[in-house]
Amino acid sequence: MLLSILWILLRATHFAAVMLLTGTVFYTTLLAPARYRDALSQRLAGILLHSTRLAAGCALAMLAVQTGLMSGSWQNIADGATWRAVLQTRFGTVWCWQIVFAVAAALLAVRQERRYQLLLGMTAVLQLIALACTGHASMRDGWPGIAQQVNHAVHLLAAAFWAGGLLPLLILMGEARRIERRTDAIRTMMRFSRYGHLAVALALLTGVINTLLITGWPLPSGLSLYTTLLLWKIALVALMVLIALLNRYWLVPRFRLAGAGALQQFIRMTQLELLLSLVVVGLVSVFATLPPA
Repeated sequence: MLLSILWILLRATHFAAVMLLTGTVFYTTLLAPARYRDALSQRLAGILLHSTRLAAGCALAMLAVQTGLMSGSWQNIADGATWRAVLQTRFGTVWCWQIVFAVAAALLAVRQERRYQLLLGMTAVLQLIALACTGHASMRDGWPGIAQQVNHAVHLLAAAFWAGGLLPLLILMGEARRIERRTDAIRTMMRFSRYGHLAVALALLTGVINTLLITGWPLPSGLSLYTTLLLWKIALVALMVLIALLNRYWLVPRFRLAGAGALQQFIRMTQLELLLSLVVVGLVSVFATLPPA
């Protein structure tokens, strides 16, 4: 029981860290104007460093905990034969690559030069792809399994762009108050908003496809714990979408008219959206351990 709870906590923390890393590195490699990327990398260096270290630490701990879960006892975590058996499973193979990518990201995060940011972005994306190859998304074999994992990888990347980009967005709001960086910071936020529409649409579309592939059609009629948590996730994501639309189409046009009032409302609503995204990650980490019935 303790191992199961620890697994859920580690999974949620790891997922949140990788999403934050990916969302942040999208800013420093793609969204920010070229002349602003080095300065923004320095501004977001703390997030990049801590998220990579957290992701690497959780990935290592998760392998140990999964060893205990698969063997049925936490005492087997210290048994070499059990480790070798776990490493020969599909999860063990994928997770070894997950750890390699996580450690590489942690090493790259200490360097802020542009070429290292690109490599850091690649390791972040590879970590999300590795996540898509485990859990319910790996329930099928052959081409159907590959298609499901590709769909789930796109879902994770889109969700990381959206939810993982919210904390850097709040930091950019502060950057926009500095006269020498205002233009570049605003341009970066505008690009996040523009491409964020696509990310949200992709996250919703691939999420629906993923749900249908896992639960089947028609959806289960009974309200199992899995279904209940899934419905809560859907409701919270819908609320996040509503907040994003209100921010973009109600508050942003009122920045010039309402001034600081609209800006503060935008910040509070974004903070709420960020909080909801953490709750969603927690829910996913729980029902990902349950049978989809």
